[in-house]
Amino acid sequence: MSKTALIVEDEIFVALDLERILLDAGYNVAAIAADRESALLAAPECGFAFVDVNLRDGPTGPDIARRIAADYGIKVVFVTANPTQIGDGDGALGYIRKPFTERSILAAAAMATSVNTSVNVAASDDVVPFVAPVMTDASCRHDLMVDAKAG
Repeated sequence: MSKTALIVEDEIFVALDLERILLDAGYNVAAIAADRESALLAAPECGFAFVDVNLRDGPTGPDIARRIAADYGIKVVFVTANPTQIGDGDGALGYIRKPFTERSILAAAAMATSVNTSVNVAASDDVVPFVAPVMTDASCRHDLMVDAKAG
């Protein structure tokens, strides 16, 4: 999996902090995008993305996440103070609450670049994964979002 990240964040100091954490850990950062248009332009060169919900052009993060995951196979982790605005998280691995820690960003980056996406999720209780739909029988589908702290 590509170790090249896209940072979709309109708060420049938050974006630069994410970039520093990733670069110091040996990841590449293709771009910092503050809105939908710049995120979609940079996406084809990336393997994973950290995406905020509320951006310069409004609450477009969830739509950006769906599009880049579907169109380019990018693994997405939301980084947001507003996880309730994510919706169903379609196309995303999970989310990290702001303010974030370096440990949570690195755990999420490791998860996004691993072939086995469950790697190191438990290593950081700051990363909240979205769980794939569980089929109990052919007629019943349950979508779950599990908080890693709940165990």
